[in-house]
Amino acid sequence: MTKVVRLPLETLPDFPALHQIWQVLPQARLVGGAVRDMLNGMPASDFDLGTPETPQEVMKHLRDAGIGAVPTGLSHGTVTAVIDHRGYEITTLRRDDVTDGRHANVSWTQSWEEDAARRDFTINAMSCDRDGHVHDYFGGQEDLKAGQVRFVGDASTRIREDALRILRFFRFQARFGSGMPDQDTLDAITHGIEMIDRLSVERIWSELRRILTGPRVTETLNLMNQTGVLAACLPELSGQLPGAIQRLNALITSGGPADHSLRLAALLAGADCAPEAAKHCGERLRLSRADASLVLAFLQADPPTPDRVVTDGDVTRVLAETSRDVALGQIWLAEAQQIATDPTHHDEARWKRLRSQLESLPVPVFPLAGRDLLAKGIPPGPRVGELLSAIRAWWLQTGCRAGREECLTYLHDLRESFL
Repeated sequence: MTKVVRLPLETLPDFPALHQIWQVLPQARLVGGAVRDMLNGMPASDFDLGTPETPQEVMKHLRDAGIGAVPTGLSHGTVTAVIDHRGYEITTLRRDDVTDGRHANVSWTQSWEEDAARRDFTINAMSCDRDGHVHDYFGGQEDLKAGQVRFVGDASTRIREDALRILRFFRFQARFGSGMPDQDTLDAITHGIEMIDRLSVERIWSELRRILTGPRVTETLNLMNQTGVLAACLPELSGQLPGAIQRLNALITSGGPADHSLRLAALLAGADCAPEAAKHCGERLRLSRADASLVLAFLQADPPTPDRVVTDGDVTRVLAETSRDVALGQIWLAEAQQIATDPTHHDEARWKRLRSQLESLPVPVFPLAGRDLLAKGIPPGPRVGELLSAIRAWWLQTGCRAGREECLTYLHDLRESFL
């Protein structure tokens, strides 16, 4: 165990709440990400604590002190202290008795080192006591300084305990790593790939989404591709991953937004029958309805491009038929596709101009509804919809400039042919 210079806990915005917890649980320590981030000079946001007291003892001490205590995960030893409407998870020190790659049966321990040994990476296995002293049993401080993401103990053992650690490795490597990981770690990941199939798809997508919107995306995905992990997560792109990563890199380097749905669409855009592949991917990963709809919308055929959409009238028609956010995503994706496949003909200024038009022009609203036609004597029935569709098509062709009266005049001209 090593100690570093005392961390100035009293400067944390959450220190008053943490101080209340330490008043009743003096043996408790901050654990995991908060300690890592403070050591790395980054703002810490999630303050989880560990303690040798049992969950029942923790709840009693908190409630005796007038602090709200919620048994959020008693089977895993977790109690949430609620102070000023904010929750602080406090977990009893644990050891893993049995693991199956997804879940673990745990028992309590009094040993901080034993608890730290069950964590994934050395940089996440440090703890900090109430006096600001950092307890580091596995060299996490040195690894953090060196930019090395290293499993605690044997990498293969940690992966067998929980296969999600494979994906977590790449997420933490992107954020804290520098240079190539050591070969033993990559070998352990490669040998453990088949265990990814045991994970719930929700857990896979949760990690993949954070990787897609995190730092060093292209570098991380290339490393995932080299180890075979990316193909295991996105089998829809089997054999097409290098081109998919290149397209996503073009999206990122051209300044496209860090939206997980758009970036997933960029990966899937080159798949055979991309919309079908995207639909299958969304169903397999159980994307939310909103995310799945966005990915499919971004991949629709004939997206707006500087060659197709030239005048303000063209842009207005796009806005009439597609939401602004979706249209902008389609443009970013189309530009990335051109950069990836035909960079010599890429004209950045034209793409910027098109996005600027799309962002500045108001969304047109078709001025008629079915009730307007009924008021003009059109009998209820399918012809109301037919007439509305015909008038709307004319309204679109004229740049969405016609107002209500002009549309009603066009209705008058159509009535004879429809009636």
